[in-house]
Amino acid sequence: MIIPVLLAGGVGSRLWPLSRELYPKQCINLFDAEKSLIQQTAERSVSTGMSSNPIVVCNDEHRFLIAQQMTESGIKADIVLEPAGRNTAPAIALAAFQALERDANAILVVLPADHVIRDHDKFAAALDLAVEQAKNGKLVTFGVKPTYAETGYGYIQAEEKGVVSPVKAFKEKPDAETAEQYVAAGSYYWNSGMFVFSAQAYLDELNAFQPEIYTSVKKAFDGHKVDLDFIRIDSEAFEASPSDSIDYAIMEKTTRAVVVPYDGDWNDIGAWAALYDLNEKDESGNVLFGDVLIHEAKGNFIRSENQLIAAVGVEDLAIVSTKDAVAVMPRSRAQDIKHVVNQLKAAGRTEHEVHTKVYRPWGSYETINEGTRYHVKNIMVKPGEKLSVQKHHHRAEHWIVVKGTANVTVGDTVQMVTENQSIYIPLGEVHALENPGKIPLELIEVQTGAYLGEDDIIRLTDRYGRS
Repeated sequence: MIIPVLLAGGVGSRLWPLSRELYPKQCINLFDAEKSLIQQTAERSVSTGMSSNPIVVCNDEHRFLIAQQMTESGIKADIVLEPAGRNTAPAIALAAFQALERDANAILVVLPADHVIRDHDKFAAALDLAVEQAKNGKLVTFGVKPTYAETGYGYIQAEEKGVVSPVKAFKEKPDAETAEQYVAAGSYYWNSGMFVFSAQAYLDELNAFQPEIYTSVKKAFDGHKVDLDFIRIDSEAFEASPSDSIDYAIMEKTTRAVVVPYDGDWNDIGAWAALYDLNEKDESGNVLFGDVLIHEAKGNFIRSENQLIAAVGVEDLAIVSTKDAVAVMPRSRAQDIKHVVNQLKAAGRTEHEVHTKVYRPWGSYETINEGTRYHVKNIMVKPGEKLSVQKHHHRAEHWIVVKGTANVTVGDTVQMVTENQSIYIPLGEVHALENPGKIPLELIEVQTGAYLGEDDIIRLTDRYGRS
């Protein structure tokens, strides 16, 4: 059985302001207008002949987003939740233990959920070579044939050029001169972060080289439970695991590592410059998305999620606008946006964490306006979904239905509220909101009170396990 493993634990801070901690880049339609990066990765695993549904390893806070992404793709996945980030070696170990529950001879194809590969035929051909090696006990990494001297990737040195070969060495991100030498040598490949091996072989090598990681993850998985669509592990045991990447923990130490050359298209969408490279340009070398007007502008990547962007006489910039933030930088320095994200964190702000639109398992809400004692939101509840039964200590709420039908509980009273009708929820009153209809429910919520933070929610019961 060949099982794809989708690593979806990253945040993508270098793609701020579009990627946020609670809505990361793998869940965004960055390259394909219809599909997110993780959906493209999942569908690629199906189209290239992998024989089983994927295992997705993701952050606990992203669980409902990931589940929705898989549902929309029509792909059933085992979603394993990490209670804390511990890098790729422990994450892949979780997937390996889960895979052994299905098949003692399972072959894992480990794929970061944020890569773009358009040439499925070439990828499938490389995958066939990798699977054969994995069946013989090898730990396989894909080496992407470099097309230029990139300094932003690590490199893999193969013992032989152009063929499946034992790995000679892994190299850190080089300076420009060293990168030129690597490309000229012909035996160096970009380190893709994609791997193929049997689940048991991976765990054997992990136990041999990193017994503390192996023991912690095994203990964590042995205590796992199924919760709704998710596989929850023992958080205390997992958090005791050292944090390490698969490269450092295993691949640089094992004698069983081989590299399969891959010369098809590949991009890890690390920063805005990568999206510029991937997309078609206009006659002046610009890549434009959304409501954008330009005059005598050249070589720019400009993306607007909301308002009009007008760019005049600028060159080689990346400009990205969302409802609550605008980022402007030279394309060549797009990776440095992470420093702004760090400043936001240090200042205690929220723009690095959430958008004005926040997604929940039942739907979403978006801030329209707010002041010192009021907060106005647009709320969307998906058909058949229900918010938790809850109350607030510091605020009252007024709901006005603008689309669909709401089933509203206030205290002991349950009533239907339809379009153009409203209802008031007094401070401290137990209440609940449900969409019993076939179309999305949309309403305007007006909160008033002395404190309007999201932590003033006392959940009494909740179908999503958050109470």
